[in-house]
Amino acid sequence: MAKRPPLVDPHVHLWDLSHIRYPWLSPPFDADNPNGSVQAIAVDYSLDSYLEDASAWDVCGIVHIDAGAHPGDAIKETRWLQRMADRCGKPNAIVAFAMLEDKGVEAVLEAQSSYANVRGIRQIVSWHPDPARSYGPEDITLCEEWERGFGLLNKYGLSFDLQAYPGQMDHLAGLIGRHPDTQVILNHTGMAIPGDEDGWNVWRSGMRALAALPNVAVKISGMGFTWNPWSEEQVRPYVLDTIEIFGIDRAMFASNFPTDKLFACLDKYFNAYNSITSAFSNDERAALFGGNANRIYRMGLKL
Repeated sequence: MAKRPPLVDPHVHLWDLSHIRYPWLSPPFDADNPNGSVQAIAVDYSLDSYLEDASAWDVCGIVHIDAGAHPGDAIKETRWLQRMADRCGKPNAIVAFAMLEDKGVEAVLEAQSSYANVRGIRQIVSWHPDPARSYGPEDITLCEEWERGFGLLNKYGLSFDLQAYPGQMDHLAGLIGRHPDTQVILNHTGMAIPGDEDGWNVWRSGMRALAALPNVAVKISGMGFTWNPWSEEQVRPYVLDTIEIFGIDRAMFASNFPTDKLFACLDKYFNAYNSITSAFSNDERAALFGGNANRIYRMGLKL
């Protein structure tokens, strides 16, 4: 096994279920959704819980990504995380929530960006013809109001974490291309769906369309969204194709914990990425495991 580089994990969720509302973590639990039943992770997940899960790794920094709080608690979640960061030093960056299609979104973006560690916004926009895979009843990125909200991100110095399916990527590439000054980070390796007709070709085509834009990067995570269960040999071409499409400098490994805990322990993910890139140079591995996340999320860590 190759020596483990320092880790900056760019996709972590923390939650205190007694403090903030998370509808998707509340009973009744339904298995007919993209995650399957989430009952196993519907318990408090603190910074200490994450550090215990990642104890085999030299965690130099983490990025907290919007964890699906009730929209009415979005600012409350950011305030809780900023206080944690001020007290504990982590999370080092925060990607908060806003509904970009909402008429009042600019006030939300202004409020979110006022917190020192906020670097960006995530709003899950994954839409698929199969309702069991979709996160909403329609593809909201097709509406003018959503692009208007997206166009406000740069005004407040905010990046955008994009969680979408391959079938949406060609359209999204056009939209993102109209906003070249907004950094976009594609989540979960593009969420390939091998079971779809021509699924891998749709994924590769969409990934290439997004990678053609210099302001788009990608997080390699979410293996369990594509296969459950999954193995290192199974994901090897998925990981290597993603790195080849985006290049070393725009790809980063992420845990998506504790959501990906539904599919495997944290070590299984990062050990697989460590093994898959064992022939890469030390500088390339340092970039994939920490340096790119540090730069793209503007954390300023000394690695």
